[in-house]
Amino acid sequence: MSPAGRGPAREPAPGSLLAQPLKPPSPGRAAAYLGLFVLGAVVGVAGALLQAAWFPGGLLLALAGAAGLFLGGAQALRSRGGAVAGAAGWLIVVMLLTASRPEGDFLFAAGIGSYLFLLGGMAVAVICATLGRARQPDGRDVRLGK
Repeated sequence: MSPAGRGPAREPAPGSLLAQPLKPPSPGRAAAYLGLFVLGAVVGVAGALLQAAWFPGGLLLALAGAAGLFLGGAQALRSRGGAVAGAAGWLIVVMLLTASRPEGDFLFAAGIGSYLFLLGGMAVAVICATLGRARQPDGRDVRLGK
């Protein structure tokens, strides 16, 4: 009986998803995150080369490719982590490519296209990570009143 004497005592609900202890991802899921990270790096290099080669169309194509990777990763893994993994690979490579070398070589010129690629890619990453599906808790006590 419950303390109020109204029926059987129930175990307390496990709480919100944020209150749950963090479990490490399964090996397959970790490999998927690593694959998306590497694919994000490849898309970052390809976009950096493409956006400067063919200005308005190349920039749009590079940003569309990045958006496809980020949103596709979120949908494939059914979590925002899929978008974040691809975005992390993209961001690291693009930031490394913006640095000039001691010889004076650089990949990004100081122009509007380069800045739009950098800022637009970051904005696309944030948008796709926000639109990605959040993991929903499982179990029968998920709905209120049951």
